[in-house]
Amino acid sequence: MSVKQISVFLENRPGTLEEMTESLAKNNLNIRAMSLAETKDFGIARLICDDEFEASNALKEAGFISSLTSVLAVEISDEIGALSKTLKLFAEGNINIEYMYAFREVHEKGYACMIFRVNDVKAAENFLTGKGVKLLDQEELAHASR
Repeated sequence: MSVKQISVFLENRPGTLEEMTESLAKNNLNIRAMSLAETKDFGIARLICDDEFEASNALKEAGFISSLTSVLAVEISDEIGALSKTLKLFAEGNINIEYMYAFREVHEKGYACMIFRVNDVKAAENFLTGKGVKLLDQEELAHASR
């Protein structure tokens, strides 16, 4: 049960990030989670939006280059050590984490969500759900904390 993340390539200059977010706002699209990585000449914004296909289209119409990637959205209890316990399961399952970032509180109070890009999404889904880990789908993320 993976979700789709939009990776947007951004020129590293003032105003580019605002232009990208404005193109989504104009189309009434909400960013649910975001990570930004940069190099000297360009950046990559990684987004989870309430409607990934509409967001991709809006970005394309605004002249941005983007791609869709499958990632895992993992519900984690908001308590000390919960992330460590989850990461221990990743290690146990030999699941390589390429990158991760946080998402705000999800549908139930007391839970947060982490977005994980892993080397083998299907194998990770099967292993983690077999261990009782709650994976969120696109619909749950789109309506989280509303």
